[in-house]
This record gives sequence, structure tokens and C-alpha cells, in this order.
Amino acid sequence: MSCFELRTRALHCLLLSDPSAKVAAVDAMAADVRSGHCAPDPQLPLAAPAGAPLPGRPVLPALVLPSALGKRSMHTVEGRAMLIHALAHIEFNAINLALDALWRFPDMPADYYTDWLRVAQEEALHFSLVAAHLAALGYAYGDFTAHGSLWEMVAKTTGDVLARMALVPRVLEARGLDANPPMRAKLAQAGDLQAAAILDIILRDEIGHVEVGNRWYRHLCYQRGLAPRPTFAALCETYWAPVPRGPFNLDARRLAGFTEEEIADLCASNQH
Repeated sequence: MSCFELRTRALHCLLLSDPSAKVAAVDAMAADVRSGHCAPDPQLPLAAPAGAPLPGRPVLPALVLPSALGKRSMHTVEGRAMLIHALAHIEFNAINLALDALWRFPDMPADYYTDWLRVAQEEALHFSLVAAHLAALGYAYGDFTAHGSLWEMVAKTTGDVLARMALVPRVLEARGLDANPPMRAKLAQAGDLQAAAILDIILRDEIGHVEVGNRWYRHLCYQRGLAPRPTFAALCETYWAPVPRGPFNLDARRLAGFTEEEIADLCASNQH
């Protein structure tokens, strides 16, 4: 298959370890799709090279348990930089999440692949914005420790696109919708209005990313003759998905395609 096949290129991007090279490769791939020089082949059998680390990531930041991350005081530049660094790590991981969804799962409609390409490109933009702001504070991605828990659910759901759509965008990425406003308020209160503006861009785009997950999750449920709500509950139990903790950004979740029944389920689970 030509190197211009989209899923093959997405796998190549996922394997890249240098963040700048990964961002550039995603942008180039998206440009080629827009110009008609790159398209997905949903039937193409693909596998990651034997022994290749997935995802490709730089040596730094060192990954530690979430409990081992340093405290972030908003009263110092270093403390704010630690928070911005954590955000950069989330956005770098989010590029990889989208690329993995793009290449890994065959036999989906063409729109599925172009949806996840758009998500990958927007996550690449987010990473670039956050990394540039981190540089303005005198730091770089890799200067602090980070954790790898975001990728754990990706690894657990490699065998089923339904589980992936249910548990990565609808659980993990939706948590970002809830976390964004308090993080924005904290940074704005500390006087970092540039970071607050970047978080506004991220929230706007992440609503769309969660909506992509919701839409394809429902598509797959209907295709398989499954009811979305009980299926989601069963998948959360099977894969040990983390239970989201409030407060929830319900307006953003509604915009992202969660139904009122799903929001009621979410709020009820938070009371146990």
C-alpha cells in the first residue's frame, strides 16, 4: 500500500518519539487529506512493527505514579509551569490517543478516520500552544515528571473499537471537560491570562472531540444491536473504568452529545 494511505501514515506518526516531529507529521498528513493525496483504506490489514514502543514518546518526561507528582503552587512561576507542563503532557497523549483510534481499527466508515484525523490535528495544535507558553515561562516539555495513566485505557481497549469509543473519549476525555474550568480559573486568578485563553481554545475543541466519541459509540451500538446505556455500564465494569468525580461541566457534556439520561446516570454514580 502506498505511503499515502491514511491509516499507515497515522501509525507512522504514532511511532514518532519527538513531539515536534509528531506535530509536523500530523499537520502534513491532514494537509494531504485535504488536497486529495491521502485517503483511508478501511480494509487494509495493519500491525505495529514488532518491538516498537507504542506510543512513541521522548525519554523525558519521566513517568511516575500520579501520587508522586509534585505539588503545584500558583504563587510561583515554577508552580504554574508545573501545571502547564501537566497540561502539555495531557495534550501530547491526546495526539497519540487520536492517532491510535485512527490506525488501529479496520472496517469503519471513511468518516470515522477523517474525524479522528481532525481530532489528532487539533490536539497537535493544543500541544504546540501549551508547549510555547511553557517555553515563555522558561521551561520545556520534559522538565517535570508526568504520569502515564491516560494510555492505560488505550492499551486495554486495543481489541474492540466499541470499548475504545465508550471508555476513552466518553470517560477519560470527558473528564477534561470537567477539569478545564477550575484549572482556567486558577491560572487566571494567578494572572496567567495567556494560559487561560489557551484553555478556552482547548475546551471549545474538546467538546467536539468527545462528541466524535459519542457519535461513533452510538453508531457501533446500533450496528451491533446494543442499547447504549446498559452497554456503557457493562463496559465500564468490565474494563475497570475510573468513576468520574464531580463537579461536572454539564453544559459542555450536553454540547458533546451526552443525553439527559446519561447525565442523570453520571450524577447518580457520583453519589455512591
